[in-house]
Amino acid sequence: MRLRRGAGRPIVSVLVAVLGCLAVAGCLTGCGAHRPVGNRISGRTLTIYASLPFNGASSISGRSVLGGAELAVDSVHRRIGRYRIVLRALDDSTAKRGGWDPGQTTVNAHAAIANRTTIGYIGEYNSGASAVSIPLLNLAGIPQISPSSTAIGLTTAGPAADPGEPQKYYPTQRRTFARVVPNDSVQAAVQVDLQRQVGCRRTYVLNDGEVDGRDAAMSFVTAAESARLRIVGDIQFEPAASDYSSLARAVAQTRADCVLISALTESHAVLLTEQIAHALPDARLFGDAGLAETTYTDPQLGGIPLSLDSRLLITVATLGAQDYPSAGRRFLSLYAGRYGAPQPYAIYGYAATSLLLDAISRATRRGTIDATRSGVLAAILSTHDLASVLGTYSIDSSGDTSQRRYGVYRVQGGQLVFWKAMSA
Repeated sequence: MRLRRGAGRPIVSVLVAVLGCLAVAGCLTGCGAHRPVGNRISGRTLTIYASLPFNGASSISGRSVLGGAELAVDSVHRRIGRYRIVLRALDDSTAKRGGWDPGQTTVNAHAAIANRTTIGYIGEYNSGASAVSIPLLNLAGIPQISPSSTAIGLTTAGPAADPGEPQKYYPTQRRTFARVVPNDSVQAAVQVDLQRQVGCRRTYVLNDGEVDGRDAAMSFVTAAESARLRIVGDIQFEPAASDYSSLARAVAQTRADCVLISALTESHAVLLTEQIAHALPDARLFGDAGLAETTYTDPQLGGIPLSLDSRLLITVATLGAQDYPSAGRRFLSLYAGRYGAPQPYAIYGYAATSLLLDAISRATRRGTIDATRSGVLAAILSTHDLASVLGTYSIDSSGDTSQRRYGVYRVQGGQLVFWKAMSA
C-alpha cells in the first residue's frame, strides 16, 4: 500500500480514519470499546520509543537520527532522578517497500501503546509516517516529538495543508505532537529566496507524491507565487518508474532554467535527477530536505554522478557547525567520534530526545514525583526559550518550533558541504 498526497490523498484520510478507529492500548473489541490507557507511569522505568527507517536509501538518515537520540539519553546517564530511562529503537520501514511502511508504522505505534512504561515517542522520520502514527498515539495520550517531519498540515492549516488538517490527526482534540525542525513553510521561503539569489527566472517543480515531497512542493509553489518567482510547471512524477526521459524532454520544452526536485531519495530521485540534468544541461538543480543524505549525493552509495555536483543546491534545516552554539559543536564532535560523519538530521535526533528528556525532568521535578504522560506533554507544549544544541527555541501550542533558519548545501565529491544559513 503506497501512501500519497495529491491525487492519492484520500488514501491518507481513509488510513487515518481506520487506524484512528483501531488505535487502543493493549487489545480492542471495536471502535468505542477498549481498555483505557493509564496516564501515570508506575514503577521506576520510563521507556522512550524511537521509530525510524532502517531499510532503503533513507536508512542512513534513520540510523544517524538514532545515534543522536542515543547520545541524548547518554548525556543524562540514562536516569532522571528515581527513573531509569530506556530507549528502544523501532524500524518503521520494510525491506520489501524499501522505505517507511504504513503497516509497520502502525505496528510500532501499537508497541508503544501496549507498553505501560512508555513516556514518549521520537518519530516519525517521514511526514507520511507521522500522519499514520499521530492519531494512534494521540488516542493513547503519548507525547510524540519528530526530529524531521516537516509537512505543514501535521500541525497547522493553511494554503499548503489539505482539508481537515491538522484536526483529523488529533481525534481527542488535544495536541500530542511536536517537532524540533522548522516546517515546510520555512523551507519554502528559503528555497524561493535562494532561487531568486542565484538568478532563477523559470522554475519547474517535480514531486514524488509522498507526503513530504508533495507538501514541500505545494509550500514552495505558494511561496513562489507570493514572491513572483515564475513557476512554469508543477507535477507529480511516478516514483516507481524505470525511465524519466520523456518527462525530462517535456520539462526541457518549458525552457526552465531551474528545477526543484521535492522527493525522498528512494523515490528513484537519482535516476530522475540524472535524466533531467541531461535534458536541461544549463539548468540549475535544487533539492529539498528529503534529498539531504549521502545516498542521494554520493555515487559510491548509489547517488548522482560527480559531474552534477556543481549544478546542485540542497536545503535542509541543519546548519553548519559555526552557526550552532558550543553545545551544538560539542555534539557534532562527539557524534563524529562515536559514529563517524553525521547525516544532517543527526543533530535533530539529539534535539528531539533532549526536549523529551527536559520535559520529563520538568514534569517530575527532576524525577522526584510521579511521571505522567499528560504532565510530560504539557511540559513539551509549554517549552519556552530552551537552550539546546540547535540554539534557543520555544515550542508553540500547535507543536511547532520558533526556529526559522535553514541551511543551504553544495555537493562536492559526493558529499554535502554546508554553504550558508538563510532565514525565513
